[in-house]
Amino acid sequence: MIPLIYTGSAQAAPPAAVVNKVMTQPLADYPGKEMLMITVDYPPGAVDPVHRHNAHSFVYVQEGTIVMQVKGGKAVTLGPGQSFYEGPNDIHTVGRNASKTKPAKFVVLLLKDQNVPFFIPTH
Repeated sequence: MIPLIYTGSAQAAPPAAVVNKVMTQPLADYPGKEMLMITVDYPPGAVDPVHRHNAHSFVYVQEGTIVMQVKGGKAVTLGPGQSFYEGPNDIHTVGRNASKTKPAKFVVLLLKDQNVPFFIPTH
């Protein structure tokens, strides 16, 4: 019998973001549209999958440091009090906690079509 030798290293998947809905409000002046506000908690080392929102997304960092990037744009590192915009046609290629040891938290305000998902995974 030939012994099995494993030379690679096992890696656990990065921790997932924790998303909490704060509020949803139909926009009477814009029929069929709504505002959705969420909070996102990134545990240390958290990474989002590539995705899109099909919405105007306004990010405001409350705690920690995050890295954001959309396809065709440059990665930006944001800390408390800083913001980031993502348009309805953008593909969000990088969303992650910049720290492997400290959590991060941010608020996202999305202006979107009513009754449709706000997070759409892409490849």
